[in-house]
Amino acid sequence: MSQIPSAYWLVKSEPDAFSWAQQQANDIEPWTGVRNYAARNHLRAMRVGDLCFFYHSNQGRQIVGIVRVVRAAYPDPTATEGDWSAVDMQAVATLPEPVTLATMKQDPALAGLDLLRQSRLSVMPVRAAHWHHICALGGLPDQARPQRGKRSPPAR
Repeated sequence: MSQIPSAYWLVKSEPDAFSWAQQQANDIEPWTGVRNYAARNHLRAMRVGDLCFFYHSNQGRQIVGIVRVVRAAYPDPTATEGDWSAVDMQAVATLPEPVTLATMKQDPALAGLDLLRQSRLSVMPVRAAHWHHICALGGLPDQARPQRGKRSPPAR
């Protein structure tokens, strides 16, 4: 399998099933339950230190936070059959201004963003230019943005 050259990703969760508030409260959480082959392959391509946007799907339809991969792909413990994977994610930052799907659709700088082309996929890569633009839209100034590969210590 070829590696995806991006270290930026977007992961989706329905907030009534698992919300950004729950991710923050738990700090480090396994990202389980992905049952789509393309999304599973994206999980397998993630490396420790990669950053992901946390997107509320269905309700809200907006990017609300950033998580970091702290454990690379391993067998999904929730899978009762099949070859599925999970990764562990750590809460890193809340976007001061959530970036809505409507805003992203209207922004020409985000043309080609996978979220706008493959809206049903739950895990997808994000190009660096899109990542930085969305961070700016979300109110994260350059100096406040998390850096790839910098792992935060676990919360105590």
